[in-house]
Amino acid sequence: MDIKWGPLGQVFVVALGATVAVVVIFTLGLLAASARQDAGERARSTTIPTATAALCFSACAAIVVYGIYLIVPQFH
Repeated sequence: MDIKWGPLGQVFVVALGATVAVVVIFTLGLLAASARQDAGERARSTTIPTATAALCFSACAAIVVYGIYLIVPQFH
């Protein structure tokens, strides 16, 4: 059995990068949702924090759906 370490390393780096990206985007969405709540309590506009939170959560959902598309062969 021969292990090709180069492609294995590439898969590891891409998976790690995608995981970190999803976590960071989700965290930004949570921060924006928190900012929305704070703005609402202080009677300020909640438009920008709401849009930012929606964009971040939509990006996370799109990344997850794309990953499932890549994994499940019936979707190709």
